[in-house]
Amino acid sequence: MNQKAIRFNQPDPDIIPAEIAALGDIISTFAYPEQKQLSACYQKIVKYSQRRIEILNMLTDSLSQMRLDAKLLLFDLDITREERDRAIAQLEEREW
Repeated sequence: MNQKAIRFNQPDPDIIPAEIAALGDIISTFAYPEQKQLSACYQKIVKYSQRRIEILNMLTDSLSQMRLDAKLLLFDLDITREERDRAIAQLEEREW
């Protein structure tokens, strides 16, 4: 399945912000020549807004993953240090 996973309180990129939707409503009241010209610009704004939200969601997910990876690396480092210290202690016991 190719569903978008939205984490935490991130906005859905398919939902148009209220201000942009209000602009679309205003544009729809204009006469045909102006409406056609402004409608093309409006569609670009909607696409840019949706893309910006998608990028923001990807960045948020990436930062969350990086934080988790950093915690796991620190955990691995602590365990490795403990194993090293135990190995050194065992070697020192054998030498006596």
